Amino acid sequence: MTPETVSTIVLLGSFFVMIFLRFPIAYSVGISTILCMVSMGQNLVTLPQQMVKGVWSFSLMAVPFFITMGVLMGTGGISDKLIALANSLVGWMRGGLAMVNIVASYFFGGISGSASADTASLGSILIPMMVDEGYDADFSTAVTITSSCEGLLVPPSHNMVIYATSAGGVSVGALFMAGYIPGALLAIALMVGSYILSVKHNYPKGAAFSLMNFFKQIGKSIWALLAVLIVVVGVVGGVFTATESAAIAVIYSLLVSVFIYRGLDWKGVWKSLEQCIDTLAIVLILIAMSAAFGNCLTLLHVPAKAATFITSISSSRVVVILLLNLILLILGMIMDMAPIILIATPILLPVAQSVGLHPVQFGIMMVLNCGIGLLTPPVGAVLFIGSAVAKRPMEKVVKATLPFYLCMIIALLLISFIPDISLWLPKVTGALVG
Repeated sequence: MTPETVSTIVLLGSFFVMIFLRFPIAYSVGISTILCMVSMGQNLVTLPQQMVKGVWSFSLMAVPFFITMGVLMGTGGISDKLIALANSLVGWMRGGLAMVNIVASYFFGGISGSASADTASLGSILIPMMVDEGYDADFSTAVTITSSCEGLLVPPSHNMVIYATSAGGVSVGALFMAGYIPGALLAIALMVGSYILSVKHNYPKGAAFSLMNFFKQIGKSIWALLAVLIVVVGVVGGVFTATESAAIAVIYSLLVSVFIYRGLDWKGVWKSLEQCIDTLAIVLILIAMSAAFGNCLTLLHVPAKAATFITSISSSRVVVILLLNLILLILGMIMDMAPIILIATPILLPVAQSVGLHPVQFGIMMVLNCGIGLLTPPVGAVLFIGSAVAKRPMEKVVKATLPFYLCMIIALLLISFIPDISLWLPKVTGALVG
């Protein structure tokens, strides 16, 4: 074997061994990078240089701001209002509370940008509510965790910012606009699955639709929904950058949570900021370590080799796209979302582009694949949170989630093979040129 091949085996082999041994992901990335650099005979002084280079980015400053915005709004008393808004819109249907859960996740995800926050916040309210109304507990949990993935697609999502940085120059505004229709498609797919199961199990309907009540609930929720409007319109309209919009959104979220909804006092604000710091420490360490890991991948020509290998299996565009989805789904089962985006994007994006996938469309595909991974053992963070919130065994929740996995896969395939689902809205709004 050539020295390059040996170093590649050291890098990827040690990384996956540590993943399966349940090392913390940052340690797995960092240790495998050091071992690879030693095997290549590189000076380890370049490691901290690459780490600093990885986080030395103006666009990445949007990530801590968006996370802070999500935490402030998520703890600031908006959950009840968004649930009431969703209930006024779809609660009248068969399995009404399941539909409310799905639609509320679409609204809440657009504010928090986090599937975990969605599950913890809405799940703690809606799962007991659904059980009290006669819904099966495992079904209720399955609806909650799967619908939480809508928030990964609906802007503002900090994972989109991470992808934009990893992909090298992809427009954050275009990614934001690209997420709306796929997020709605996922919601519709889950609603169809929920409706079929609700008819089968004769789950109850809610109160009849009232236009007056709907407008009343919009009035109560408008302050929360305006946070998303500020970010998206500001970025797409060119008023300010994603980072600037995120900073403005943090100030707005603080004012709304403390002075309008009064869900937070100043003591609660400090606790929320402590939670932000814990999350940011993990995310930024991962970004720094992944930058060094990615440098090793580049030096070893792994992206080019991966592209050659995948295209050698088949020249069919359909087969290559299916393989890309399969790889991302498998990675999602053993890794968390941020490291997948940081590590896999430089490897798989050239392959995707070689078969005609636009970087924006591939970004939506990747985020949804990673979202499905959050629901699958053994490293399904959202699955564990949902099980803990509902106090249900994980095995039973997984069994109840099987029909919803099918709904999510159907949505994923549609997004993968119909480019306009992701690209039409960015083109119409001018966020994507060409």
